[in-house]
Amino acid sequence: MTHGYDQGRLNLPFVGIATFGKRPYVGDWGAIDADVAVMGAPFDFGTQFRAGARFGPRSVREASTLFSFGHAGAYDHEDDCTYLPQSVRIVDIGDADIIHTDTGRSHANIRTGVEAILKAGALPVVIGGDHSVNIPCIEAFSDQGPIHILQIDAHLDFVDQRHGVRVGHGSPMRRAAEKPYVTGLTQVGIRNVSSTAREGYEAAREMGSDILSVRQFRALGPQTVAARIPKGSRVYVTLDIDGFCPSIAPGTGTPSHGGFLYYEVLELLQSVARAHEVVGMDLVEVAPDYDHSQSTSILAAQILLNFLGFIFHAKGAR
Repeated sequence: MTHGYDQGRLNLPFVGIATFGKRPYVGDWGAIDADVAVMGAPFDFGTQFRAGARFGPRSVREASTLFSFGHAGAYDHEDDCTYLPQSVRIVDIGDADIIHTDTGRSHANIRTGVEAILKAGALPVVIGGDHSVNIPCIEAFSDQGPIHILQIDAHLDFVDQRHGVRVGHGSPMRRAAEKPYVTGLTQVGIRNVSSTAREGYEAAREMGSDILSVRQFRALGPQTVAARIPKGSRVYVTLDIDGFCPSIAPGTGTPSHGGFLYYEVLELLQSVARAHEVVGMDLVEVAPDYDHSQSTSILAAQILLNFLGFIFHAKGAR
C-alpha cells in the first residue's frame, strides 16, 4: 500500500529484506542476468585465531542497506558525476552452501558460484568469510585468461603449508601465485608482525610479488602505487578488512594496528578502476561480533559500493 502517495514505496534502509544494497535476489544461479552479482561465502574454518567471519556476508549486506537510498544513483560532488545509476544492474545471488568442517566441499561450492557469475558475463563480488575463500574464487578464473591480483591486507598470506594445511587463511596468495594464469601480485598494506616468515617474503618476490607496507604506500601515494600494476593487466582485487586500521575496522579476527584509513584505500581503488579492467573481487575477514558499533561492516559495504561505482563509471568513460 502507498497510503495516499503515488510514487511507490519509500523503502527506507530499515525496511524489507537485507540483500546487498537492497538489490534483487536471484536464487537460480543459471538465470543470472546482471552486470554485477554479489555472493556470500560464509566460511571461516581457515582461521588460526578468532573465528566469526562466517557472519560477515550477513552483516555487510545489512550495513549496505544504509546506502540503498540512491534510486537514481549516487551523486559525488567532488568528482561531479553520478555513480551506480539504475543502468548498472546489481543482483544478490545469496550464499554458497557451507558444509561444516568440510573445507573441500565448502570451497567447491564457492567456486561453483563464482563460475556461474562468470558464465553469465557478470562481475563477481564475493563477501567472506575468512581469506581462504579467495582460493576457490581464483580457481574459478582458470579459463578466463591472465589476471593480476591486487591484495589489500595487513598480512602477506603467502604460507605454503602449516602441518600439512595448504588452504587456510594464511595461504591464499601462495596458492594464487602458483596458478599459471596469475601473472603477478601487488600486495599492499603488509606490516609489522605478519602471517608469513622471511622465506615466504622471499618466495613471494621470486614468484612475482610487489610488496608494499602502509608507510611505503603513503610515501608513494595511491596513484603511483596503482601505476606499479603492469599496464594492460586485468585486475582481480582481494580486500582483507584488516588492511584497514582497527581503530576504524575493529570487527576482524586478526587486527593489526597501523593500517590504512578510508580515503587511502578508496583512492587506490579509484586509480586502479580508471587504469585497468577489474574482473572480480572479494572482501573478506569481517567478523561483526568484535565490533558492537557495526562500523566495520558499514566500512566494508561503503568500499564495495564505491568501488563498483568507480568500475562502471570508468568502463563507460573507456
